[in-house]
Amino acid sequence: MSRPSGDDAPAAARTPRTYWVAGTAVLLALLFAAAATVTAATGDTGGGTPARTPALHSPDAGFARDMAVHHQQAVEMSFIVRDRTQDEAVRSLAYDIANTQANQRGMLLGWLDLWGLPKVVAGEPPMSWMGTSGDPGSEGAPAGGHTGHGSGHAAKPGALMPGMATKEELARLDAASGRDAEVLYLQLMTDHHQGGVAMAEGCARQCGTPVERDLAQGMVDAQRSEITLMADMLGQRGAAPRG
Repeated sequence: MSRPSGDDAPAAARTPRTYWVAGTAVLLALLFAAAATVTAATGDTGGGTPARTPALHSPDAGFARDMAVHHQQAVEMSFIVRDRTQDEAVRSLAYDIANTQANQRGMLLGWLDLWGLPKVVAGEPPMSWMGTSGDPGSEGAPAGGHTGHGSGHAAKPGALMPGMATKEELARLDAASGRDAEVLYLQLMTDHHQGGVAMAEGCARQCGTPVERDLAQGMVDAQRSEITLMADMLGQRGAAPRG
């Protein structure tokens, strides 16, 4: 693969610093994940008061269920692209995303176990927790009742949640190689992060569990940094984010 030159030079010059920023965000997210898991396990809100267990349809539980599914697809796409290119920059980014989101997914599912709540609720529409009103810990049927309610980002046809790739897009990524695979992965993951940021912002506003709100805000910060990085990487390959 040829090295970027000419008009690509400014983007290439920004890349090392952007990598450092994104890498730092990933490290902080992983360090926070370990501390947050311990805090959630003890049920301490930080003031010595036991945390209240979230209800079945609370934003806390809904976000944990939906984001675990959302993260799983990011991990899947990252493993696909690592087998489709030898480009070290893309492979390194894919490894960081897969590692971070797999760790966060484990935390979210672990919290559901600690709360005694199911990982799947029959008949619960994805993202319905973002329309839940009132006390974040209150019981009751999910409000809204349609995908992406309250998120400001609608899921595209064929996708389960905002930002997620369709089966057809995953098949295209699986069939691509080299630069084509790199560009498609960066575009799909940019979309994925944008949807994930909207979801995490919803939890940061609505979730009642302090450590989960903090984790959600950490996701927002880290994924925004990676969106900036991926825009630079796409520019170096003569491409741009979709939409």
